[in-house]
Amino acid sequence: MELLDNLKNKPANKFFFFGLFLLGIALFFGLTGALQYLVPGLFKENLSFEKVRPLHVTSAVFWIISSAIGGVYSFLAERNQKPIYSKTLMNIQFYLLSGAVVLILITYIFGIFGGREYWEFHPFLAIPIGLSWVLFIINVFKSVPTFKKLPVYMWMWMSGAAFFLFTFLESYLWLIPFFRSTIVADMTIQWKSYGSMVGCWNLLIYGSSIYLMDKISGTEKYSYSKIGFWLYFLGLFNLMFNWSHHVYTLPTPRFVQYIGYGVSMTELILLGRIIWLWRSSLTTAKKNYHLYSYRFLLSADIWILLTLIVAIGMSVPAINIYTHGTHITVGHTMGATIGINSFLLLSFIFDVFKIKEKISAKRFTFAYFTVNISLFVFWVALLTAGVLKADWQMHHPEIPFAEMMKKLRPAFMVFFVSGIGLATGFYIIIYKIIKHYRIVK
Repeated sequence: MELLDNLKNKPANKFFFFGLFLLGIALFFGLTGALQYLVPGLFKENLSFEKVRPLHVTSAVFWIISSAIGGVYSFLAERNQKPIYSKTLMNIQFYLLSGAVVLILITYIFGIFGGREYWEFHPFLAIPIGLSWVLFIINVFKSVPTFKKLPVYMWMWMSGAAFFLFTFLESYLWLIPFFRSTIVADMTIQWKSYGSMVGCWNLLIYGSSIYLMDKISGTEKYSYSKIGFWLYFLGLFNLMFNWSHHVYTLPTPRFVQYIGYGVSMTELILLGRIIWLWRSSLTTAKKNYHLYSYRFLLSADIWILLTLIVAIGMSVPAINIYTHGTHITVGHTMGATIGINSFLLLSFIFDVFKIKEKISAKRFTFAYFTVNISLFVFWVALLTAGVLKADWQMHHPEIPFAEMMKKLRPAFMVFFVSGIGLATGFYIIIYKIIKHYRIVK
């Protein structure tokens, strides 16, 4: 009851808890899907892979979105030293978003679909999500005291919020016959909107990351730095072009693809540099005091580097032909969504919930390293499976698909076992967060 009372006073934390709930669901269905790779046809009657995949993907996507919203609301109120513009709008937004997501997951279980990849739910359920985002935009912009001399993270939050609504609506242009009448245009718009949407929540997350780094270091060095604003402007450009590697095989202008992916890579380099320079400037005392948030930021920095290596390779058209549609793409996505986004979001949660000394260092260290080591093995297994599949689809198409999948079985076994480790580490962290959530009076 004390927890519920606190959430009434701090509605922004609802988004974090709902996000953690979705993360738990995403992990469960992710493991289920991995097991179905090893045992084809498992749960086919009631919970086939066609259901498990969207259950996993949708839960993971909305874990990121919900927690990113919580981070923006929490840090915006903290920065302004006063509450968000409207607690009522925040509550309405939460119930619209969470209610829609729960309904989406339920419809998946019953086999009710109707959308496109990633948004596979019935388009009707997109309405409350869109409405909730309108309320988010109103609350964010109304909470900005002035538009003069704003730190870069404020611009990131506002831009990410506004562009997300635009790209979300854009992803439903296929409902209009004019846009879906030409397959090339239809596919280009579809992947452009998805890629841009990722750029939008990246702006929200990167903005919160810069705020947290300045908060820990006790300066506003990065919030007004040139490299911070370069990251912001490149992020905006990224919203428009980072999707281009998805459509290399479509007859679209090549220069757009090259520029777009080049911009995306530059953005990751800049973000990594910001975190690295910030990390090196801290004293040992400050590092220890902010141990948990700091460690997740450090992990995100390492995964930026690893993800960047794969992404640069995928940006080369000659390589992209091989990697397209393989587990290399999945590995790249996992590295970004778990290694970068999820670790950054956890750093926000540990800071906002003020969880520092309340979890023993030994227990946290065990969960932390379990997640990181498991994720690395998990990532390598996916890349290995991707290389083998790429070789098959480009050089040995005469070999039956089923036979090729048997050759990937060792990689899938490693993928599943490391997935268990990954889920175990995350579940421990989620449990500790909920158990040690401190009531701020």
